[in-house]
Amino acid sequence: MNASFLPGSWRSPVLALALAASLAPAASSAHDSCKQPNAYEQRNLVADRDGFAANTDPNLVNAWGIAFNPFGLVWVNDNGTGLSTLYDGDGVPNPLVVTVPPPPGDTGPGRPTGIVFNGTGQFAVTQGDVSATSFFIFATEQGSITAWAPAINLTNSFTVVDNSSTGANYKGLALAPNGTGFFLYATDFRNGKIDVFDSTFAPATLPGSFTDPFIPSGFAPFGIQNINGNLYVTYAKQDRTRDEELTGKGLGYVSIFDANGRFVRRLISRGKLNAPWGLALAPASFGKFGSKLLVANSGDGIINVYDPQTGHCEGRLEGPDGNTIKIDGLWGLAFGSGVANQPTDTLFFTAGPEDGAHGLYGRLDAVRVSCDRFAPEPESN
Repeated sequence: MNASFLPGSWRSPVLALALAASLAPAASSAHDSCKQPNAYEQRNLVADRDGFAANTDPNLVNAWGIAFNPFGLVWVNDNGTGLSTLYDGDGVPNPLVVTVPPPPGDTGPGRPTGIVFNGTGQFAVTQGDVSATSFFIFATEQGSITAWAPAINLTNSFTVVDNSSTGANYKGLALAPNGTGFFLYATDFRNGKIDVFDSTFAPATLPGSFTDPFIPSGFAPFGIQNINGNLYVTYAKQDRTRDEELTGKGLGYVSIFDANGRFVRRLISRGKLNAPWGLALAPASFGKFGSKLLVANSGDGIINVYDPQTGHCEGRLEGPDGNTIKIDGLWGLAFGSGVANQPTDTLFFTAGPEDGAHGLYGRLDAVRVSCDRFAPEPESN
């Protein structure tokens, strides 16, 4: 990101801070595998209840979307409280708390899901005669998109898209350039499509329609992530209302599209997927699973690992004890920004335990364990 996009007023202290597995299966390869971290240690940093993490923040209920400011702290969407909260790499809450409002006419709180950091210098918010660039943009389950422009209001975001009348239910959000400009991409789970908006938040029509022609009926776009310029979309099975996802082994797909909405290919089909939402491409330094694609199952809390080229399942993240890591209500995945004790090779996660009634934010660090522990054979897709 280009730091020149940040206005001079952001030099104030508050705003600066706010923005600022396993061994190889064959014994003969065990020695090589032990030369690098081969397991992952889970640290629960923040929870909404005492005794569940190092820090307590009652605002953190059904922690969902996660986005790092490349110059500062992580932002976490709190779906259960209609807020977005900020933390450092140890989970210490920042005083800044931003409200994500519901669409006009909705009397409940906003229900934010996906979130993106905007460093483009575009996507301005206008209130009255004042316009200012937004720096974080949020999607909601009520079919709205809101944007935070601190030059206009430090503690509130503003509704910039309202598709609540169409029944839209935005579960995920991504931002990407397509060669002609920057666009927002929102997964409308209820209506089974991806809505696209230009840098003025106006609806946009692209050459492609974000259609995977081989997705069975009843599956809809769920999560979305910009990975190296392509858009990776997860699909989950809709319930009867089409507002919530069904869980179960094999209920999921991951497909790749270019930023113009053209279908590139199906990467992962069913297999270990279980209502997948979060996606992250690991850096090379992420231990045994460096440079692999990590997929977070909201259905069973498991983070499965895939070859990013072939989609072959390479395994799943395991703790130092050899047990599979399972995080109740798992949602988002993201690697740190490299500042505020948020290492670029540490995987941070969000979750809404007990069916979204509570919240959890934590981290997974690659660690080295004894070579006496061997992992099972890589699992099939």
